[in-house]
Amino acid sequence: MSADLRLSSLKEWDDEQVLRALTDGNRLALAELYERYWYALYRVAFQKTKSPEMAEELVQDLFVQLWQKRESLAVRRVDYYLFGALKYSIIDAIKSRIVHEKFQEYQQFFAPQADFSTEDQLSYNDLLGTIETELLKLPPKTQEVFRMSRFEGQTIPEISRKLALTDKAVEYHLSKALKLLRTQLRDYSFVLFLMMICR
Repeated sequence: MSADLRLSSLKEWDDEQVLRALTDGNRLALAELYERYWYALYRVAFQKTKSPEMAEELVQDLFVQLWQKRESLAVRRVDYYLFGALKYSIIDAIKSRIVHEKFQEYQQFFAPQADFSTEDQLSYNDLLGTIETELLKLPPKTQEVFRMSRFEGQTIPEISRKLALTDKAVEYHLSKALKLLRTQLRDYSFVLFLMMICR
């Protein structure tokens, strides 16, 4: 039987049957679910984000995650799962966008301006360089957790869900990163304080 015929037969199946085929690793099942739901999901994402690019990316990421998690899925209703997952993805995306905008405002406010002295400029660059250098000494997973928490403003439960870690594991990585930075950023105590209390 050709691939086209198999895809055609999937169109006659209900969501539950297609989902079972997906969990068995059938890529055509993923294509069928995408065909059934992508536009409705896109409309919701666009309505909330007001960005066609972001909406399209969120929907695509959703189906990538669906495929990656296919073997461990515990889903009864595909539509409930997809729209529920999209809801949390939209919240995360909007939060990240807000955090990014606020960080840009922070940089504009605190970064040395043209009339600052060369010494001020060097001190600012030294601070940024020190943070990046020290972070690179950490294991990749610890770096990732720290950046998601302190630079992107994501919560421990959000990081746990995205990285498939327990809350305690996320807390461990954050504690490990802060312990190192506490030692190396003694001369930047206020910056370190902000990093420690930011949640």
